[in-house]
Amino acid sequence: MKFPLALFILAFTALFPLTQSRAALEAGTAMVEITPDEWPVTLRGSFSPKGATSAHDPLNARSLALRNGEGRVVITVVDILYLAQDVVDEIKKDAAAATGWDTSEMLISGTHTHSAPNISEGNDAPAEVAFRKKARKNISLAIQTAIKNLQPAQAGFTKGELKEEVFNRRWYLEEGKMPANPFGEIDTVKMNPSRSTIVSPAGPTDPNIEVINLQKANGKPLGLLANYALHYVGGTDGSVSADYYGEFSRLIANRIGGRSPGDFLGIMSNGTSGDINNIDFDGTRPPRAKFEQIGLVATKAADEVWRATKDLKYDKDPQVGIRERRVTLQYRKPDEALVKRAHEILAMNEEERKSLPRLADHYAVRTLAALENPDTVDVVIQAIRIGDQAIFALPFEVLVEIGIDLKKQSPLKHTMIIELANGAFGYLPPPHQHELGGYETWLGTNKVQKDASVILTKHLLEMMGELAQEAP
Repeated sequence: MKFPLALFILAFTALFPLTQSRAALEAGTAMVEITPDEWPVTLRGSFSPKGATSAHDPLNARSLALRNGEGRVVITVVDILYLAQDVVDEIKKDAAAATGWDTSEMLISGTHTHSAPNISEGNDAPAEVAFRKKARKNISLAIQTAIKNLQPAQAGFTKGELKEEVFNRRWYLEEGKMPANPFGEIDTVKMNPSRSTIVSPAGPTDPNIEVINLQKANGKPLGLLANYALHYVGGTDGSVSADYYGEFSRLIANRIGGRSPGDFLGIMSNGTSGDINNIDFDGTRPPRAKFEQIGLVATKAADEVWRATKDLKYDKDPQVGIRERRVTLQYRKPDEALVKRAHEILAMNEEERKSLPRLADHYAVRTLAALENPDTVDVVIQAIRIGDQAIFALPFEVLVEIGIDLKKQSPLKHTMIIELANGAFGYLPPPHQHELGGYETWLGTNKVQKDASVILTKHLLEMMGELAQEAP
């Protein structure tokens, strides 16, 4: 007697249930506002801090949590000038206690908008204290909420290109046109010089916008992390603003999510932009209204990301992993001659200082501050893998050549570098840029040993190599 095929299949299924396919990846997003409630607050993005009495647009902490099996990572990008390492450590400990996730699975970075106060330092004025308290609490809350919001997801990896908005700001000048630096020395290159004296830029740019796009299991938009090697745009009126990072987040929600983006969250992180800004030195850009250039850059970036993600293929089971190391670096210290000069400058009266190079008094203060630093500092660096996407995190304003080098040597197909992550220790130039001098290399602007970028690149590539070799 023949056994009917349908009954055979039914019996087999009862003994061996068919495994239902499901997305191994889980993703969750959250945005929590940190805009000051009290005024004035101090904007510390220049040598002459300014007080802000209102907000043009909100400041936020935006978090993206990812989990696949035992692999977990949460990336948080904050509309802030920067966050010191001790502040980051406090926020992570609070979030870890609430979620059970390890602090080493968390990345927190600042966008470096110059139109935001700083929670890492400030005076004891009530508004300043209130802002710092609110920001720390809500950054932790963003992390906790993103983890709470985890759901089945799929990820796609791509990049766009926006060349016309990135410019290297370090320039060689015509012979005899280089002014003395704050230490009384003549550099080879200058940051943001007069257009009438420029010859050629001293470094490249990175025009790519790296993108991780996330969908829910049903294919609906969930969230996006972008990364662009461009400093803040500026052009504000002195009020608080998230700069183009915040405007990009607002616009990309409609680009990807349509007219009703729902809970879609777009995040723009800062790439290796230590020597990259939005000043077109060769061009003849028309004058802009306040905040106009911020909107233009954000619009172009959102348009390019939309184009890059239109035909993206998605992975439901990308490997997720993170490595973290605390690397010991030497603090740079001034020699006796610099210390002597600093004391002499600070002993001068206002009239005597008029004959000094620009910012000489500021760097005299920084020279003596550097003298008081300990001999070494432990900085946190991270390597993250999400499928074919590598993410490197560094606690510096990183010159673009370092990022380009990391992308070339990365073992994965896609690579982004998030700067000012997990701390802030000044600028990070490669050794050959130190030889040229300029703002980004000065003692007090650059705080750690001159070959630090070589040391950190080696560690980052080692960690990513480990992640790339792990079995899924």
